[in-house]
Amino acid sequence: MALRRRINYQWRLFLPIATALCIVFGLIIFYQYKREADYRTKVFNAELDIIDSRILDAYRQDINLRSFLAFIQQFFQGSIFDGVRVSVYRDGRLYYSLGTPIPLEMDEVDVLRSHMVGMDDPETPTSERIVGRDDDQLYFFSKVQSDDGRVDICTAMPYSEHVHDAIDIDHTVWIIIVIALIATLIIAYFATRVLSRNVVLLREFAYNAASGGKVREDYEFPRNELGDISREILKFYHERNKSLEAIKRERRIAIHAIEEKAKMSRQMTNNINHEIKTPVGIIRGYLESILADPDMDTETRTRFLERMLSNVERLTSLLNDVSTMTRLENGADMIAVDRVNMHDLVYQIDYDLPANNLAGNMEFSFDIPLECEVSGNYSLLQGMICGLIRNAALHSGGTEIGMKLISENERFYVFSFYDNGNGVGEEHIPHLFERFYRVDTGRSRKMGGTGLGLPIVKSTIVSLGGTISVHNRSKGGLEYIFTLPKWTGKE
Repeated sequence: MALRRRINYQWRLFLPIATALCIVFGLIIFYQYKREADYRTKVFNAELDIIDSRILDAYRQDINLRSFLAFIQQFFQGSIFDGVRVSVYRDGRLYYSLGTPIPLEMDEVDVLRSHMVGMDDPETPTSERIVGRDDDQLYFFSKVQSDDGRVDICTAMPYSEHVHDAIDIDHTVWIIIVIALIATLIIAYFATRVLSRNVVLLREFAYNAASGGKVREDYEFPRNELGDISREILKFYHERNKSLEAIKRERRIAIHAIEEKAKMSRQMTNNINHEIKTPVGIIRGYLESILADPDMDTETRTRFLERMLSNVERLTSLLNDVSTMTRLENGADMIAVDRVNMHDLVYQIDYDLPANNLAGNMEFSFDIPLECEVSGNYSLLQGMICGLIRNAALHSGGTEIGMKLISENERFYVFSFYDNGNGVGEEHIPHLFERFYRVDTGRSRKMGGTGLGLPIVKSTIVSLGGTISVHNRSKGGLEYIFTLPKWTGKE
């Protein structure tokens, strides 16, 4: 309500300007009117001077003044000076008079000096221009004396309506002045409108921004300095909002990531508990059987002990895999990165396969250039490749395993690890890197898998700055495509 009660900014800007313009125009009009009136009065008095001068010239030239004054009366007939009164005194006695005689003594006329239109002429000190009043009639009055002092000429012009019109300013001038004033006010109005538009738009923006309303992006601020400032404010506001939105979005992502990580940790803990319970339960069952039957034959006891050992080894592998996953996920920033020659690494793994029987009955081959050097960790990469080999040997059902370099760019090497086994159903492909995920749960458990082999492989690649994906080969089996960053010597 307070905003509505206030005078519009344009009017608060326009009214002082309009008032100042009116005052300036008023002063100019007053000055010009007075100046014009004085000028016209001087012109009128100058005409009276001419009459006096001509009469004096006629006197000097010894021209009959009576005839000359008759000529003057005839000459001015019908003009503005029609009705002019002229009295000629010679040696103090009235010699001739045109119209009613004018008293020679100034005291006989109520003379209004200094406040009247006529002013003394400094060039003719013997001449007096005044406005006098005689019988309630206002006159322009002039008195001139000859050089020899014998002749006095008094001239009076009644201040008639015609004289007033001649002296007064033409009404056209007032019309022009009023039109000029109106035009100036109109220009001032539109000028203040342009100036105030910026403030109005800026106020609207500030109000919407403060009240949480929608702030438009298409404010058309005027092309001036204030408009430039307003556009910068609007730009800063939108950039600030975008930054806040980005911060909120990143915060939501971070919170979601934390929640997902907590969820995965809980899921992993539950899965670990479940995976641990199975071998522990088996071991406990065999121990209870042995303890409950002291007379158990040696062959059965040995079989029970071997199964207990197998489950202990399975439990040990599970704990090792969990330890590796924890180290990769929580300590990825602390992994030591060095130059690793992939050819030498894979060659060593291939060399050790017959001794550790990691590939089982499958044949392993590789094709990697001698100078293929990546930025990685030797032990982690070795464990990752061995994990892929072991996973293929346990679950693929094929006869061949291979690894080769398939492409490279300025930053990464792209490797392929494949087998010629049975592959998996397409519905399982998106889940192969999930923890404890098994395509065939019973078969996997029977063959000794912990369900963490492929998740460890992915975590290793990601922690070293690479990517990995998997798909079924057209010729059968699975193919893993993974990237590793090149060694640049700047790590």
